[in-house]
Amino acid sequence: MFAKTVIILLLVYLSLDYSNGQTWNNMPIPDGYTYLEDTQALYKFHLSGETWFDAKQICAAEGGSLFFPENNEEAEAVVALWERTHPSYERFLLGMSELTTTGEFMTIDGKSVDDVYNKWKPGEPNHLDGNEHCVNWHKGGVINDCPCDYKDSFICKRGQWNYLCNMSNPDYTFNKDIGKCYKLHTTPLSWSNAYGVCTIEQSHLAVINSQMEADYLASLVASAPAPKVEGNYMRGIYHLGFHNKFNEGWRTIKDTPIQEELWWGDYEPVGKNQCGAMFFNGRLNNINCETRSLFICEHEVDPSSIAKMFEAFEQSV
Repeated sequence: MFAKTVIILLLVYLSLDYSNGQTWNNMPIPDGYTYLEDTQALYKFHLSGETWFDAKQICAAEGGSLFFPENNEEAEAVVALWERTHPSYERFLLGMSELTTTGEFMTIDGKSVDDVYNKWKPGEPNHLDGNEHCVNWHKGGVINDCPCDYKDSFICKRGQWNYLCNMSNPDYTFNKDIGKCYKLHTTPLSWSNAYGVCTIEQSHLAVINSQMEADYLASLVASAPAPKVEGNYMRGIYHLGFHNKFNEGWRTIKDTPIQEELWWGDYEPVGKNQCGAMFFNGRLNNINCETRSLFICEHEVDPSSIAKMFEAFEQSV
């Protein structure tokens, strides 16, 4: 598996030529990508068949993400590009799945499919044979659940690069004092599903290591617009990256202890609630692992990579 991954990344690297001196956001447009003014993003149709997992990896290696329509307008724009450039192809994989959120299809950046684009084919999703956890896009703009190991063509999308966080996801915010990037997710999930969404975004549930970090996350949730969320969820509570699921004491997902002074009331909680969360004021508490709540993902950044990204950007201008 590792050798296959290396080969895929090497092929992607060797294919990253740049086309005809065209630029976008002061950067050269990579070969094979098309810029759409209506969406202000780049798209590349990969016509060779890959599994959903390999397609996602290839797009990430190209500095993008496995495409999914953000809304009806983007879907119409990309369908028009599809019909103009590759009319003989019947379907493409999309960056949607229920791999980490059983029973609910989500985009690779943690949004519910119902909130972005949910034009399912009649009778879908049907979870045929209990093995259809990913999504493909058919001519006419309708979507269908499919096996994740099924090989199909796919589309990569590149939006404006998040230089400070060294990632394609623009929703992460860099904090220079802490040296990390954070994203508040406003689709409530269980702790395990939230953990999975952060992992898909090449991040992890946020871990508070200091009072400074606690204060920043409290300010992050306080400054966010009130989410419009349907259904029951725990308001004012945010899943974070620590737990006591093995009854061995509270530890972070990095297997480090929790600082006692960060707990609500300055003491470690007891009881059956085995997952970790944060009150709106930055103090830690325990929560039932199945409780649906908003959550915060953390993306770690190598300081040297930030300098390199800025250097590359300045040289391209």
